[in-house]
Amino acid sequence: MKREDGANPPWDICERTFAFSLRIVKLVNELPRTTAGSIVARQIMRSGSSVGANVEEARGSTSKREFARRMSIALSEARESLYWLRLVAESGILPKPRLRLLVGEADELVRVLTAIVKRSRSK
Repeated sequence: MKREDGANPPWDICERTFAFSLRIVKLVNELPRTTAGSIVARQIMRSGSSVGANVEEARGSTSKREFARRMSIALSEARESLYWLRLVAESGILPKPRLRLLVGEADELVRVLTAIVKRSRSK
């Protein structure tokens, strides 16, 4: 999947989740300053930026158990981000085409993080 700028997404999970967070920040700046837009902006900013932050925390883990816990939190935040992005698209707060690639990236991150969590718990 390509980003809006046409580049391939980075495959390193730390870089990929950082890029996702950056795209979330840019999206939040586009949301209207309506009541709904402001509420959604806070929610998606919190969950979207938390994905990468928890992946970075996992990277610095001192045990496999801590790594799995942090990655599980990142997964949870990625799922929540996907929810909010879908809500923005379906409610018409922003046009669906504007969100298509970002929703796709959130969905892919959920899949990648799910695999990482499953692998880290099975070891």
